[in-house]
Amino acid sequence: MDPMSPRSAPSLLTRLDLRGETGDLRRLLPEPGATDDEPTAVVQAILHRVRSEGDGALRAFTLRYDGVRLDELRVPGEEVKAALEVIPPELRAALETAHGNIVAYHQTQLHPDGRHERDGVVVREIGVPVDRAGLYVPGGRAPLASTVLMTAGPARVAGVAELAMCSPPGPDGRIATTVLAAAAVAGVDEVYRVGGAQAIGALAYGTESIPAVDVIVGPGNRYVAIAERLVAGQGAVGVPSAFTGPSEVAVVADDTTPVAYAAIDLVVQAEHGPDGLAYLITWSEQAADDITAEVVRITDASPRRAEILATLELGGFAVLVDGPEQAMAVANAIAAEHLELMGADPESLVPLIRSAGAVFIGPWAPASVGDYVAGPNHVLPTARSARFGSALRVDDFRKHIHLVDVDRSGLARLAPHVVALATSEGLPAHADSVRIRLDADLTP
Repeated sequence: MDPMSPRSAPSLLTRLDLRGETGDLRRLLPEPGATDDEPTAVVQAILHRVRSEGDGALRAFTLRYDGVRLDELRVPGEEVKAALEVIPPELRAALETAHGNIVAYHQTQLHPDGRHERDGVVVREIGVPVDRAGLYVPGGRAPLASTVLMTAGPARVAGVAELAMCSPPGPDGRIATTVLAAAAVAGVDEVYRVGGAQAIGALAYGTESIPAVDVIVGPGNRYVAIAERLVAGQGAVGVPSAFTGPSEVAVVADDTTPVAYAAIDLVVQAEHGPDGLAYLITWSEQAADDITAEVVRITDASPRRAEILATLELGGFAVLVDGPEQAMAVANAIAAEHLELMGADPESLVPLIRSAGAVFIGPWAPASVGDYVAGPNHVLPTARSARFGSALRVDDFRKHIHLVDVDRSGLARLAPHVVALATSEGLPAHADSVRIRLDADLTP
């Protein structure tokens, strides 16, 4: 059967009927489109110009894309600190609470250095933070102060000494006060009013004003996410394995799911704007009809209607499945950034989870709690990269270095194996490196 059927009217969710389908469900789902040739070519050109022209390219691109003419790229430290004093007290309390939860959770990811000993060989592993990390924070109509906390928090827990943050300026040439206040709460060292793929290039290569970093983290639009992949592929900088692009959500629902809860949670991620994905997955036609109708109602009343429409008209889907098991098979094929399990028995579906950025269980756990205050990171894999990637972690800012210590008896036991392997590979010096030590009859 053709899984695509005409939209019911009115509806913003394209209906996909996958009932009876088996095998690789990914072939029946729309491609996320994270690696289109056109944006990749645009990003490559931007990165090349930033690498060759430095600050001049950053100013030119900021004028072109943000409509702002800048002299100084860096925000003065005094302006960052002052932002804390002008935001409402309840917002400052929210930032501090979120920051405390984020830091506390990420501290659980620290582990003592490892040690392994066997047959005279001692291997230790030490975790060493990178020296300097770059944080990308989206701006535009939704400046994400929470992303400052989500990127800076684990970096500080990891022990990174220097944090440099880039975020696009508004029409007045300034970064949103809430974003600056979050940078003050999180202890960011440097803040630059540069956004887009050009900011990723600046952090990766360095310019006259922005020293290069070792790792870049943070979500962004398609161009930012592609830029992160490209600079990592060049070996210029490290980035986490996941593709952190436009926002995504998949909601698994049934007849017991509160219609309003499922609908608003689909809209929550869609309101970020274009190129995102919002999936409703259900084995109930009635639930599909009711929830999609509620999505329309919420969208029509939203002040961010344009952004929601930009997501849902191309990336909004209601998927009909045979039951809970097929629902989870579809969810795993989508590998969404946010997965919400909102059926009658969500816990029974947990063992079926294979690919998701973050999972929210039951009606009282909307993804928005994870976006802000739960503690785990909201920098999550998108574009199906949850098949192999994970949320931003402390280890994304740390290098793991192993130290090998061998005594003479241990070398004597292992030497024949080294010689056999080295000889088979045609590398005689490798074999000789153990022979000469044993032939010299060195004492331990």
